[in-house]
Amino acid sequence: MALTDIEIQKAKAGGSAYRLSDGSGLFVWITPAGGKLWRWKYRFDGKEKLMSFGDYPTVPLALARERFKEARELLAKGIDPMEKRKTDKKAKLALSAHSFQTIAHQWQEHWKVGKSPRHADYVKRRLETDILPCLGARSISEIDAPELVGMVKTIAARGARDIAKRALETTGQVFRYAIAHGYSRRNPASEIRPSDILQTARKVNYARVDAKELPALLKAIELYQGTPITRLAMKLMAHTFVRTSELIGAKWAEFDLEAGRWDIPAERMKMRTPHIVPLATQTIEVLERLQTLTGESDWLFPGDRNKQKPMSNNTILKALERMDYKGRMTGHGFRGLASTILHERGYGHEHIELQLAHAPRNAVSAAYNHAQYLEPRAKMMQEWADFLENMLHGGKLVPIRAHVA
Repeated sequence: MALTDIEIQKAKAGGSAYRLSDGSGLFVWITPAGGKLWRWKYRFDGKEKLMSFGDYPTVPLALARERFKEARELLAKGIDPMEKRKTDKKAKLALSAHSFQTIAHQWQEHWKVGKSPRHADYVKRRLETDILPCLGARSISEIDAPELVGMVKTIAARGARDIAKRALETTGQVFRYAIAHGYSRRNPASEIRPSDILQTARKVNYARVDAKELPALLKAIELYQGTPITRLAMKLMAHTFVRTSELIGAKWAEFDLEAGRWDIPAERMKMRTPHIVPLATQTIEVLERLQTLTGESDWLFPGDRNKQKPMSNNTILKALERMDYKGRMTGHGFRGLASTILHERGYGHEHIELQLAHAPRNAVSAAYNHAQYLEPRAKMMQEWADFLENMLHGGKLVPIRAHVA
């Protein structure tokens, strides 16, 4: 007679173990401690074997019968079901050891050495949030380009186009690591480009005035009727042409006014490498005036409502709007304006790009560029400040002395 769930549930432990048969060799083994284990006794190559299908009720009656049926079918084909299970388990473990997730974590541990903790944590979160849910369980040697295309499209579908591109780049790095360590023979990420999958994004052009309008803009800043701190922020932006986020997040501890330099730490930079801003004489004067207003704060530009945080991202933009420059000038526009004028006057492209923090850098090239180019960049920044001063007081676009490296 076949067993029922009621019979198995009511079965009590006795002084010794006993079995409840479900027919055809499948039975529940009731242990003295009250355990209920699914078992099947069979013969293979003349040897008696005992196979387990788990314990009840973790493995319910229906599932035990399904596993038993599969095992009997293997036996009928001349396959030892217990050996087949062992082989499958080994294969699964091997697959797990070489899964994309396992190799990705190995790569991440290898890659993060020397990286800033903030950047390393960002890459780890992107890996776990965007990449592993799509590829993690797959054997890394079996992943093909279409699976990466699916991953990129999934990420981009939520409007995260840049993250989709970075995910493909990170995936390619994982595959290169896998090839180097013998886990894979090819890198499917190298077979596709983001442009093959994603539509080209429209380039953002930050509004900025023409060079001939610079004198009027500088005078408008000088006569700005808002807070002195905001006025000095715009002057400092014009002199240093750093990114708005780099300016408003500045702390006094980053400045050495005697040495004439501003050292922005790597974690605050888009390129994630330290950035040096040589300070011209006029720039130091702006900072000294600002220091009388905010020197007691950690921030150069503490917020109006919360002094423990820096000013809002929109402060400079709103100030420009109040000066009737809405749609004509932005904080970022000072960068483009400086780049255009300095290039037109023959300054070295590498110096300008490095000062804009555009140049691709790693730890070695960053140190090299700083050592080689800091002196000419300091001269360029002083001559830029002289040019701005001339524009403010003379009102004419007089060429500054070019320094061609």
